[in-house]
Order: sequence, then structure tokens, then C-alpha cells
Amino acid sequence: MIEVKNLVKKYGSHLAVDNISFRVEEGEILGFLGANGAGKSTTMNILTGYLSATAGTAIICGYDVLEDPDNAKRNVGYLPELPPLYLDMTVKEYLRFMYDLKKCKLPREQHLKEICELVKIDHVYGRLIKNLSKGYRQRVGFAQALIGDPKVLILDEPTVGLDPTQIAEMRLLIKRLGKHHTVILSSHILSEIESVCDRIVIIHAGHIVEDDTAQNLLDKYSADHRLFVTVVGPEREVTALLKGLPEVTHVETIAQRGEGAVEYAVEAARGADVRAEMFRRLADRQWPLIGCASRKLSLEEVFLMRTQQLSATNQEKRGGRAK
Repeated sequence: MIEVKNLVKKYGSHLAVDNISFRVEEGEILGFLGANGAGKSTTMNILTGYLSATAGTAIICGYDVLEDPDNAKRNVGYLPELPPLYLDMTVKEYLRFMYDLKKCKLPREQHLKEICELVKIDHVYGRLIKNLSKGYRQRVGFAQALIGDPKVLILDEPTVGLDPTQIAEMRLLIKRLGKHHTVILSSHILSEIESVCDRIVIIHAGHIVEDDTAQNLLDKYSADHRLFVTVVGPEREVTALLKGLPEVTHVETIAQRGEGAVEYAVEAARGADVRAEMFRRLADRQWPLIGCASRKLSLEEVFLMRTQQLSATNQEKRGGRAK
């Protein structure tokens, strides 16, 4: 349904997208993740036909976006982070305008009525868009993406501006749409990606660094040799103690967990059990150990860990070249 092959995009000397390839099958919901500047928005804009590629191909429903843009775009519904709304139009006027602009052939009034009911804006159909809340404007933007019943939906931050109830409703809507559409979903709310998407692609510095299901990613980086411990004590000294334990390979601070308590992630060599020695050393210093557990990382923790590791590696490489 969507196929990206060896895609490259350069802005002058800056390489924004560096030879990436991936597929999205019919009826699949793909979560597309990346930090600001990673190449995520550039890739999505190429898929929608808004940007041209420097090299490579992007194919939508069998149509090359660069060679046959009209047919490719006919199969795409796009919701950008900031929906392209005309604020002085009513919702009705705007959706009719977008219907004509897209040269939609479906029965107009029935089609627009069904879309408005689906995204729950039928009760504001006659109101000026400028008088709607940010959440309802986002819904109007979603409605325009659905005009023409496109086979592919590309959604960039679709829940921005929605309250918690509306976010839950939007998640259910995206899941329902995924049964009949192919969806690429980008969001900074990673719990949303985890709950909705069938597969996740993480892009970093123009490269795809992960392409798997959420469950496989969590299993991959949540090995049983990783402990999460909460200690009451001075953070710098506790960190030094944990790093000094035999077989410990990595320690990082996770978060404050109350008055004087800090949670740490402690990674040990495979097969090593550092708990007894850790408890003894903390007890010697009278630093209470108030929590110790192995648990799976959240998708947010996996994303931050991978991007931070890659950023550190890139900095080391740049430092080496500078020498």
C-alpha cells in the first residue's frame, strides 16, 4: 500500500533523509517516531507530495508520488499538525470547499454528513471555524482528511488540543479507521502510539534505527538484567556506588520519587545478580533501599534510550573526526 525505497532528501549540504526504506501494508497502522530534526516530517511531506525527494521513490497504492502525483494524492488523506483551515468559513462551507477542491465524486451531502458524525462535529456544522475551540478545529482538520474516502491516511499529531476524553475518542476512531485504511500516525504522546499502532518505525538523524512492533521493542530493551531501584540518599554518591558494583555496566537516573528518593536504572552483565551486594553497600551507608524491581520499559523510555545512545555515538564520531 505504501512503499518507500532508498529515499533521500537534501537541503543544500544538509542531509535530512538518508537512504531510508520501509513498507506499510494495507490495513496497517504505523507509528512514525522521531525527535525534532530527525527527518520524520520531511518523509511525511514527501509521501503527501508536498515535497520532492532528492533520490529514491515513494509509492502510494501503486502510484509513484513523483511520477504520478495526481493519482497518488487522490489516495491520501493528510492531517498536518496545524490543519489548513479557513477561519472565516463555517464548518459546512469549508468542508464543501475541500470536497470540490479534491474533486470528490461521492454524494456530497451524505458523504460530508457521515464524516461529521464520525468525528463528532455535526453539531457545529453551521458555526464559524474561528469561533471553535482548538480541539474542534483539529476535528475539522481530521474531517477534511477523510473527504473522498482515501485508502491512506497520514496523521501528524492528530490529538493536539484535545482534552483527555476527546483523545480517548480519537484513539478509538483511528483504530476503527485502521480496519479500512492504511494509516501512518506521528505523535509525541508515545502511549498513544503504543496503544494504537501495529508497528513502529523510529527515525534518527535521517536513518531508520528501529522497525518493529511495540511489543517486540519493549521485549528487546527490557532485559531481565536491568533493575529499577529507588534509594533515599545523595544522588551523586548513590550513582557512584551503583556504578562501582561488580558486574554493573550502566547506571542512569530515571526520576525523583519523593522527598530525597531517586529512581535509578541499573544494568548488569547478563546472568549477574547484583542485588545482595547492592543492598549490603547501601545498608553500610544507611541509605534506605525503598524499591527494587525488574520491569519492562515504556515505549517512551525505549525511544529516549535509543535516541540518546545514538546522539552520544554521533557526537563521539564527530569528536574523533575533529581530532
